[in-house]
Amino acid sequence: MKFSEKALLLYAVSDRAWTGRQTLADQIEQALGGGITCLQLREKNLPYQEFIQEIRTVMPMCRRYGVPLIINDSVDAALECLVDGVHVGQSDMNARAVRGRIGPDMVLGVSVQTVDQAIQAQEDGADYLGVGAVFPTGTKPDADAVSYATLRDICAAVSIPVVAIGGISLATAEKLSGSGIKGIAVVSALFASPDIRKAAAELLLCAEKVCQV
Repeated sequence: MKFSEKALLLYAVSDRAWTGRQTLADQIEQALGGGITCLQLREKNLPYQEFIQEIRTVMPMCRRYGVPLIINDSVDAALECLVDGVHVGQSDMNARAVRGRIGPDMVLGVSVQTVDQAIQAQEDGADYLGVGAVFPTGTKPDADAVSYATLRDICAAVSIPVVAIGGISLATAEKLSGSGIKGIAVVSALFASPDIRKAAAELLLCAEKVCQV
């Protein structure tokens, strides 16, 4: 892996749905100050050049805090901006093809829902896996559910770190204890909070307990 697995502990996934009067950059700055350990920029609907500008705004912030910046889906944007990594889902570009494009040094994350998908992703060159949705989530209401047993089996089946995602909050995270995950990914639990910095600090403490750091 290109960075310590500890960088996956509190994995923030951006979502501009809750920006309100703030900018996404404002919210990310607060999240970084609160202690997130990794940031994934996810922009499914932003025009490409606007996305590039957003990456170039956020990347210096992440560098200042020593937090890896991962781009969701867009290999082109990741390569153009030379970020730390890219994350793809099962319906995006094949993980092996992505690894071929980004080379050996950029971090590759892959979303999976089954043990077979997890093993295949590892063979294709993934550095870590995102597994979910582990709880019902409003961010992706159509996401397939992944049971605790499947999450635990995925963690046991691969040698790369696993991050759980989907409906994770302070109220639900502890239910994942003992599964073998190395991190929790959060969206609304962080960015929908009225105090993002405080939420990040609390979620980090929670992640340390759940992931037994």
